[in-house]
Amino acid sequence: MQWRTPPHGPLDGDDAGQTPPTAARRAWSVLSEWLVVGVCALGLALLLKAFLVEVFVIPSGSMEPTLMVDNRVVVYKLGYRLHEINRGDVIVFHHPGQAADADDLIKRVVALGGETFEIRGTQVYIDGAELEEPYLPPAGSTHPTVPIPGCVNDPEPDRCVVPEGKLLVLGDNRPDSRDGRYFGPIDADTVVGRAFFKLWPPNDLGGV
Repeated sequence: MQWRTPPHGPLDGDDAGQTPPTAARRAWSVLSEWLVVGVCALGLALLLKAFLVEVFVIPSGSMEPTLMVDNRVVVYKLGYRLHEINRGDVIVFHHPGQAADADDLIKRVVALGGETFEIRGTQVYIDGAELEEPYLPPAGSTHPTVPIPGCVNDPEPDRCVVPEGKLLVLGDNRPDSRDGRYFGPIDADTVVGRAFFKLWPPNDLGGV
């Protein structure tokens, strides 16, 4: 008696009689899966950019030495919906008085709404007290530009009472920064978010 070798493939059950998938069908299945993954990844990236974080490129030297030209910084866009803006924060905001599609600016918050900002010699004073600014370069100094537009009326042109709901911002590179001394206090509502992490260059990663 001889044993007969059964034919290859399924003999019964749900798979009986089905044709194995062709190479083209397998390729289309893999491609479809990658398309779904790509669309989901793109949607997540757009969602993060719109509501949570965004990477900005530093275009000028106005924030040196804190941020150099072509540095990349991560900006947290949701934070100020949860807490107040603080003095010393490095923020990105819409360019005051410019079109909506104008480049955003990045500066440091120096004075808050209701505070009195003034420059004595080359030092910043807030409500009469000298402001300590360890982030300035060793030779940094703040040159006055008076009168500052958009301030609450004050009899002394070298002082600026910041209106409520506004902020006075300055660049860390004071001699080379067009900032609040020139365009005045900005609306807090124009703030995009707070720069909190330096992403580029790789040898200078860290907090801002």
